[in-house]
Amino acid sequence: MAPVTALTAADLRALRLRALLLTGTRGLDDAGPAAVGAVARVVGHVGAMQAQDVASGLWSLGVRLPGATLADVEAALARGEAIRTWPMRGTLHLVAPRDAAWMVELMSPRPRAAAASRRGGLGLDDATADRAVDVLLEALTGRRLTRSGCLAALGDAGIPTDGQRGYHLLVHAAHLGAVCIVGQESKEQVFARLDEVAPDPVRPGREEALGILARRYVRSHGPVTVKDLARWTGLGIRDCRAGVAAAGDAVVTVETHDGPMLAAPELLAAGRVAMEPLALPGFDELVLGYADRSAQLDRDLEPRVVPGGNGVFRSTFVLDGRVVATWRRTLRARAVAVEAHDLTGLSSADRVRCEAALEPYATFMGLPVTVAWE
Repeated sequence: MAPVTALTAADLRALRLRALLLTGTRGLDDAGPAAVGAVARVVGHVGAMQAQDVASGLWSLGVRLPGATLADVEAALARGEAIRTWPMRGTLHLVAPRDAAWMVELMSPRPRAAAASRRGGLGLDDATADRAVDVLLEALTGRRLTRSGCLAALGDAGIPTDGQRGYHLLVHAAHLGAVCIVGQESKEQVFARLDEVAPDPVRPGREEALGILARRYVRSHGPVTVKDLARWTGLGIRDCRAGVAAAGDAVVTVETHDGPMLAAPELLAAGRVAMEPLALPGFDELVLGYADRSAQLDRDLEPRVVPGGNGVFRSTFVLDGRVVATWRRTLRARAVAVEAHDLTGLSSADRVRCEAALEPYATFMGLPVTVAWE
């Protein structure tokens, strides 16, 4: 597909699915979904993957690694192929360990400033917040602690952690590049020092960092606009334009039915492939990763995918590149029960296609899936 050709709405949807590793070549390697490095390649390709909900983050990886199991993905994360931290927009993402420090430094100033403005209301001051970072670094030196262990260390140092104060202080430390999340112990986050997890971090200058962000975002989400990039990163339009300029010929302009957009030349050269039915987790980048997601989600359906506009994205069924239904799982001892909600008046055949899209999820979970439509 030549870059000068105007893309239709269907072209746009198909290319975005391919860019996001949701169709065509998925895990970027023929070694297999359980191979060492498979999760790292997916996370590195996307750049950062929303992961505030653990189960959703795990399936966001699994759906991009067909045949992978939950155990495969958890083992990769235990090996350190990706970590979780708060690099942008004040929300948790999966990122490559070596990228975490520069991503946090570049994109956390806005959420950090917003958090600081609320600090007084929590009964904290800047000096206490910064002392908490020192306490956490000392407590985590040479070891890893659960969230409750971190809070206990802060409490032992005379720093209050009740209410929202403990969470605020942990995020503050992460925003400063001091700590990160390296796993889960039962339902608790496990923290470590970032400099111990990634002792040899990548350290690009600001202009280079902006270029890396733009290149990765366009490569993994494109075709997109600068406004999409600004929404994804939480950076200003000026910084995003500077990033596109710094990305050089890794980013090109393409005409679409919605006007000019940015895309990776290799994506355009590869062209369209069949759009597979998908059962995506909540918070997946296909729905969350754009300022204007109308190509894949009708605007009048957004309130049913993000009820109340509260930032909590439901799991979705996607047919032909468009969101058509939502789903919610209940884990049982011997099966996963799925409650599906039709958003678009699906035919019986399309409901069957949605149910078939859950077959990879059944493989991932190692359990049969039953579906009831509401």
